Amino acid sequence: MAAAFRARFGAEPAWLVRSPGRVNLIGEHTDYNDGFVMPMAIDRAVWIAMRARTDRTVTARSLDFDEEKTFSLDALAPEGAGWVEYLKGTAWALAGAGHRLAGWEGVLAGDVPIGAGLSSSAAIEMAAARAFAGVSGTAWDPVAIAKLARRAENEWVGVACGIMDPLIIGAGREGHATLIDCRSLELRPAPLPPGTVIAVLDTATRRELSGSAYNERRAECEQAARALGVAALRDVTAAEMQARGRSLPEAVRRRAQHVVSENDRTLAAAEAMEAEDAARLGQLMNESHASLRDDFEVSSPALDAMVECARAAAGCHGARMTGGGFGGCVVALVDEGAAPAFLESVAKAYRDRTNLEPGLYLCRPQAGVTLTRR
Repeated sequence: MAAAFRARFGAEPAWLVRSPGRVNLIGEHTDYNDGFVMPMAIDRAVWIAMRARTDRTVTARSLDFDEEKTFSLDALAPEGAGWVEYLKGTAWALAGAGHRLAGWEGVLAGDVPIGAGLSSSAAIEMAAARAFAGVSGTAWDPVAIAKLARRAENEWVGVACGIMDPLIIGAGREGHATLIDCRSLELRPAPLPPGTVIAVLDTATRRELSGSAYNERRAECEQAARALGVAALRDVTAAEMQARGRSLPEAVRRRAQHVVSENDRTLAAAEAMEAEDAARLGQLMNESHASLRDDFEVSSPALDAMVECARAAAGCHGARMTGGGFGGCVVALVDEGAAPAFLESVAKAYRDRTNLEPGLYLCRPQAGVTLTRR
C-alpha cells in the first residue's frame, strides 16, 4: 500500500488504515430486529494508505477497480453506484453528526470478497470513517461511528442494514467472536471453542442487496412486530410466537418465527462457546441454516449445496449460510487439525456438484479497525 501511494502521490503516506471484513457465526437477520448476533472480525480487510490535504477535497484511488475519484466535502451529492459512494456517504453521515472534516488523498485496496456476505461495504465505510477521524483529529468511538456508518449505508447507499457489520468491524476483539445486543449495543466477547477454526466457504455466487428481497424481509419483520404489538421482534418470546403467530399472514409468520428462534439460538451459542462445547455450537449453526432456508427463505441452491458438502466432510461440527443471503458464503466450525483436508474435500464435492469454483479459506478472529501512523 505504501508503494502504491508513493507511485501515485510521490511521497510516503502519513497513515495506514486497516478495516477488517466480518463473518457472522450465528444470528442472521436479527440485527435490524433489535436482536442478538455473534460476528467476528476476520483476517481479510480493506486498507487505505493516505495523508491529509490542506483543503476539503478527497482524492482516492482504488487499486481493485483501477479507478480514481475526487470529491469536495463542501458539495457532497450521490452520483449513482460505485465504491466512491461509500466514502461520500460516510463523509455525509459524519458531517451530519457535527464532525468537522478535513480532506485527504490516498489509495485503497482490499481482499474482502465483494458481495460474498463478508461485509466489504461496511469495511470500506469504517475504513473511510477512520481515515476522516485521523486527518480531522476526531476522537475515535467505535460505537458512535458504527451508528453513523449504518446511517450512510441506510440513507446514502440505500440498503436497510442493521448495526452489526460496522460495529464488529469497529470493535472486534482478537481471538474472539462477539455477542452483540443490537438494542443496547452491549458487547460480550466469546472465544471460539479450543481446537477449532472458522472456515469461510465462498459459493462463487453473488447477490445485490440494494432494492432486493433483503428490504422486503425487513418490511415483513416490521409488519409482524406491529401486528404483535411490540417495538421489535426482539420482544417476542417463543411461547408468545406459538400462541399468537397463527394470526399473522403465513409468510410474515415464518419470517417472525425465524427471528424469534434465531435470537434464542444466538444466546445459546454464546453459552456453548463459553462452555467450550463445539458440538453444541455446530448443532445451533445447523439449526440456523434450516430456519434461514425454510422460514426466512434467503438461502439458495448454491448455499444449500455448500452447507451439505461441508457437513459431509470430516471435522465439521456445523455449517450455515452467512450474510444477507441469496448467494455469497457459508461459515463452518471445523476442527483445526482436520481443516486442510476439510477444505480439499469440500472444494472437490462442491465443484463436482455445481460446476462452480469455490473460494475456501480459514479465518481467525481479529481486532477491529486500526489507524497506524507511519
